[in-house]
Amino acid sequence: MVEHLTKATFLEKVFNFEENKEWKFEGKRPALVDFYADWCGPCKMLAPVLEQLSKEYEGKIDIYKIDTEAEQELSAAFGIRSIPSMLFCPAEGEPQMANGALPKADLERVIAEVLKIAK
Repeated sequence: MVEHLTKATFLEKVFNFEENKEWKFEGKRPALVDFYADWCGPCKMLAPVLEQLSKEYEGKIDIYKIDTEAEQELSAAFGIRSIPSMLFCPAEGEPQMANGALPKADLERVIAEVLKIAK
């Protein structure tokens, strides 16, 4: 299931940027974080794809959503200028950002390459 994050839960589950200057992933397993807004058409098209991926990769990755309207500080911290934007957080190593509503096959490729998770 896709989980919605607030700033407080993001700091706890993904990255505490208030305490750490360098990237330090806080999660137990790799994560995909979707920055979206309710008014964004491409975001609405992406939502069911993310729900599907969350079922297919259940127990392997966590999928989170952040409402850029409600969580403007988080959006600013990551320099989000266009939505949807997705932050791919591997268990080890640096996160990578992808912009736009990527097709499911592209998301699966990034999950395999960046998050190192096979289906």
